[in-house]
Amino acid sequence: MPALSTLSPGLRPSPVRPPVPAAPGPRAARFRLSPADRDVLWLYLLTRVSLWITAHFARWLFPAQSGVRETAPVLAPFQHWDANHYLHIARDGYFPAGAGPWTSSWDNREAFFPGYPFLLRAVHTVVPDWTAAGLLISSVAGAVAVLALARIARTYLPEEGAGHRTVVLFLLSPCAVFLAAGYTEALFLAFALPAWLAAMKHRWALAAVLTTLGTAVRVSGLFLAAAIGLLFLLSVRAGGGSRTWRSAGWTLLPALPPAAYSWYLHAHTGDWMAWKHAQERGWYRTFHPPWEAWANTWTGAFGSTQSTGYAFMFQAELAAMLVGLALVAWLVRRRRWPEAVYVALSLWALGTSYWYTSVPRATLLWWPLWIGLAALSLRRPWFRTVYLCLAAPVTTLVALTFLTGRWAG
Repeated sequence: MPALSTLSPGLRPSPVRPPVPAAPGPRAARFRLSPADRDVLWLYLLTRVSLWITAHFARWLFPAQSGVRETAPVLAPFQHWDANHYLHIARDGYFPAGAGPWTSSWDNREAFFPGYPFLLRAVHTVVPDWTAAGLLISSVAGAVAVLALARIARTYLPEEGAGHRTVVLFLLSPCAVFLAAGYTEALFLAFALPAWLAAMKHRWALAAVLTTLGTAVRVSGLFLAAAIGLLFLLSVRAGGGSRTWRSAGWTLLPALPPAAYSWYLHAHTGDWMAWKHAQERGWYRTFHPPWEAWANTWTGAFGSTQSTGYAFMFQAELAAMLVGLALVAWLVRRRRWPEAVYVALSLWALGTSYWYTSVPRATLLWWPLWIGLAALSLRRPWFRTVYLCLAAPVTTLVALTFLTGRWAG
């Protein structure tokens, strides 16, 4: 692709280059941790300790009710909001005792894909406490995710320490608390980032299998599948040959989990799109043009229609949407088409509801954002200081907001 010659030094590698040959030696050597990998894991561990300290003090300083003399259980700060939905699905199933969208006070749990609850139920057979099981999943998945993120960053950025810098910015991002809670972000990234790394090396079968696991966890996996599909087409255009075309069937594999889940829901509800209709009922995700969604979110943020806490979160939604739009524009300018497609599809899904919901949390899934910020900080050392000074208080406040049971996106 001639267009790739216009890339800046910070994004030098081409996504359509020939496959990287495997290193000599036993297959297990490919998974050996390098010193850079160990540094990343050490950083990950330190941030987990920091978050646990925050959660511990939150139990004492911000109890659910004033005047109480006993703190909440140790794990209670992590069991809020969506974590409860996943727990209920894992424990009771999607339609317990014949309940469903036809019953009153239904919690719309079918809006959540089954990958995480299925794994949570499996881990619970070994870890009796549901919250602890969820935290264990997120902890292990988060470690896998940051290792993959660092390796992706090192393929994009030539500067020494690029992987470590990317992980620092990622782990100290405003919504990083959700990587530790019983949410799907860490598990999805544990599949999505290795899938992208495999696709960059043109290992299409492995990329497809990992992406398929991702689509079982979140609908965002379909956006990843689209990006990898475009990356595959670009590799063919660059001269992949008939051998590359023989791998085309793998790009369809990620559609199987959403299709199977839709079939399951149809068998119980008669509705092929029951998961989407549950989102519409529970989270106002009915389709609205982007300008209406922006206007409704703006009203929630600045129109004095919400309490101050919710108004602040709507302000964060607007800020995150602007960041996402700027990221897409930057990726298009750099002609990073697959990454632009991935982020753009995410923004379209989040930006066409009644109002924005969970856009700040979605920034965790935009790995080009953290690599781009790392590239900027490596070229402009002052940027890292500015970022950390601005992000640290926001990250702490968002963590406290979630850990004390308030809505944090």
